[in-house]
Amino acid sequence: MVIPVHDINPLRRTPWVTYGLVAANVVVLLLTPGTLPGTGSSAAVVCRQQAFDDRFGAIPHELITGRPLRLVPTGREVLTAQGPACVIAPPSYPKSPPLSVLTAMFVHAGWLHLLGNMLFLLVFGNNVEDRFRKVPYLIFYLACGYVAAYGFAAVNATSVQPLVGASGAIAGVLGAYIVLYPKARVWSLVPFLFFIPLRIPAWLVLGLWFVLQWAYAIGPSSPGGVAYVAHLFGFVTGMLVALVVRAVSTGPRAGPAPPRP
Repeated sequence: MVIPVHDINPLRRTPWVTYGLVAANVVVLLLTPGTLPGTGSSAAVVCRQQAFDDRFGAIPHELITGRPLRLVPTGREVLTAQGPACVIAPPSYPKSPPLSVLTAMFVHAGWLHLLGNMLFLLVFGNNVEDRFRKVPYLIFYLACGYVAAYGFAAVNATSVQPLVGASGAIAGVLGAYIVLYPKARVWSLVPFLFFIPLRIPAWLVLGLWFVLQWAYAIGPSSPGGVAYVAHLFGFVTGMLVALVVRAVSTGPRAGPAPPRP
């Protein structure tokens, strides 16, 4: 898979919403148990991480039934004959399944998960925000996240594993970008023995990304527990919205690449 680094696509406005989303995701990760150096790996921290994800993550079974789970991790650790274990009990807090989709978009499973998502958001989100304008872009971003989460829940209705991360919403941004700026050039790192920087058309970068998500989604299992089906729902939603926006607006499109020096 190629890694996008920077697109050659000028902006008219500072993408404050995109920057704000990145900042919000970083802040939430810093508040997540076990994120800061020296606070991870112990069984007690793992229990707190599970409780955090269950409370603020979107659980497919909850989304389909509209009811929170009866038993959830409490964040406490107990010693058993088999070793440390997390205490499971009725939740001590109220939880709204629809609202959990919103909170789940800002929860990530570690720095690598966050950095991968934020890289794609920074590279492609700024131009989509520029085209949509700030408030419509924010609504679009959140709506794609909701479609991705509920789409994943519809396919995995019995799952009680928390769905966390901004990738469903960001997939919507990628879908919009490939429709609005298919010819824009994107500097990307291409793995071939080592990473080679190449300037590649956006339609190829994002098209390959979508094909990879599709291949993993229909495979026997999702590598790394990633919700690839959610990515597909988000991407297609972003494409459909962008097709409408492109049809009814006359905003700037990606122009020809600047001449080489």
